[in-house]
Amino acid sequence: MMLLLVGVGAMASELTSPNGKLSVTIDGQVMKVKYQQQQVLEITETDLMASDAFKKLGVVKADYQMLTGKRSHCTNEANEYRCGHVLLRVYNDGIAFRSEELSSLSKAPSTIYHIPEGCNRWMQQWCDSYEGFFPLSTTYKQKPVPSYSGTFKSSEGWNNRWGYPALLEPQKGVFALITEANIERGQSASCLYNEGEAFRVVADAQIEGKTANHTPWRVVMVGSLKNVVESTLVTDVSEPNKIGDTSWIKPGVVSWIYWAYNHGSNDYNIIKKYVDMAVSLRLPYVLIDAEWDEMRDGKTIEDAVSYAKSKGVKPLVWYNSSIGWVDGAPTPKFRLNKPEDREKEFAWCEKIGVAGVKIDFFSGDNQKNMEYCIDLLESAARHHLLVNFHGATIPRGWQRTYPNLMSTEGVYGAEWYNNVATFTDKAACHNATLPFTRNIVGPMDYTPCTFSDSQYPHITTHGHELALTVLFESGLQHLADRPESYLSQPQEVKDFLSALPSTWDETRLIAGYPGEYVVMARRHGDTWYLAAINGTNEEKEVTLNVPARRVTLFTDKPGSPQTWYIEKQNFMPKKVILQPRGGLCYIWKNK
Repeated sequence: MMLLLVGVGAMASELTSPNGKLSVTIDGQVMKVKYQQQQVLEITETDLMASDAFKKLGVVKADYQMLTGKRSHCTNEANEYRCGHVLLRVYNDGIAFRSEELSSLSKAPSTIYHIPEGCNRWMQQWCDSYEGFFPLSTTYKQKPVPSYSGTFKSSEGWNNRWGYPALLEPQKGVFALITEANIERGQSASCLYNEGEAFRVVADAQIEGKTANHTPWRVVMVGSLKNVVESTLVTDVSEPNKIGDTSWIKPGVVSWIYWAYNHGSNDYNIIKKYVDMAVSLRLPYVLIDAEWDEMRDGKTIEDAVSYAKSKGVKPLVWYNSSIGWVDGAPTPKFRLNKPEDREKEFAWCEKIGVAGVKIDFFSGDNQKNMEYCIDLLESAARHHLLVNFHGATIPRGWQRTYPNLMSTEGVYGAEWYNNVATFTDKAACHNATLPFTRNIVGPMDYTPCTFSDSQYPHITTHGHELALTVLFESGLQHLADRPESYLSQPQEVKDFLSALPSTWDETRLIAGYPGEYVVMARRHGDTWYLAAINGTNEEKEVTLNVPARRVTLFTDKPGSPQTWYIEKQNFMPKKVILQPRGGLCYIWKNK
């Protein structure tokens, strides 16, 4: 629910947040953002007219419930201002702005973020699937990394196209995270192209004659790392629920075939193994991945769905979007592209008892892809189907507008242990970066928690892997490892996975720094989980300072990274030692 209150029409000499810690000053077409009087970011907005002054419109308040995400009850407020066609909201945890009445402008507005050399930044080079790393750098001068989308480079040979989100540390201990939110029909998503220190927002291809009359929200979360990580600004500015009744939407944990068996979903007996694992671990879902339409040994997808349902496990099934990778790609294809085919397919899914769909291989951020995703979400909701987008762009607030969107890939996740050797050495640091970058903006289907190996080995510890199930937020949390690996773990670990939530009522960042380590606490009902991982190759002492009692610890035995150390403790210690690439989890209940 959004409300506009007080102060309508007042001229604004200083644009401030409700708590006064965040301010924006205007110098011509430049917005200067400050946090507690420290310079954070300069933004050029060409739609600003020097002859116009910002007028305060009032206070905008957000107060809503989420079925997924870092917090179930979200609240926020901002002072709202207007200058010409620019609408600006200054929140306590960031700013959001957009250009409106675009049809009346002689040329499209342009937004440029100025990121000076020497500023710490964690930015991902753009590719259409958003599957890349966020390496720490202090310069835009980075060599292009080849991807399926090709490379984008300046005349000097540096990469010059960047995806969201972009995390900056403009002052020591002060951070800004740049992204966008609330993609609607008539809009494409955007990315950043840079010329030196100037990073320009560039919308992807749009459909001529069918564009919206305002831009998406440009969003910058600002403050301490804790402020930025805990922010819900992306959903705060997004449209509320458009699908009506949500009582049928049930997030949960999923057993997943692909990581261990790339082509396992065309084998009925392998599907049965994963259904049986879901039964043993009391998981609500099983995902039947690609090639289920080519089931062997005379079996069909209906047989697999029936088996899962007979065991009390809800099946999810995979589709190729057929808008991206088509030639040589897995099937089924071309079942969802036409409205009549999509409705027929989703009606069939609902009829046979499928609970949700994973839709894969999109082709970027253009308006065609964005509107197709909205079509899929709306059609799926009509047939009571959960949705997980893969090979797709990052979340930009649809998780609020379409609550049946449980997760989105848009991340370099555990499936890359299948593909290249690169992930083995980089995973720990990458895992310790994602809670400060990609996962801030919305659900992330990383497919965590593998104790055994896929095609390429992992060198993170068991404690590290278990912690990822808490650190990484996703409405459908896919457990990637093979059944025999999970079922051979100690009973306490199996019980942990059986009770694992995939939604959270509250999230708190306790400590951390991108790429080095992270300590995060999340609450589900009256149960708290604290997870910590070490992203480095050295032991690391971290401070917890959480006044929890009667806790259960899951961690690594020192010197033996694949051996569990599980202990009940009366109090949580103030400090702990994380093993190299290690991790831990604590669980306790509020009394």
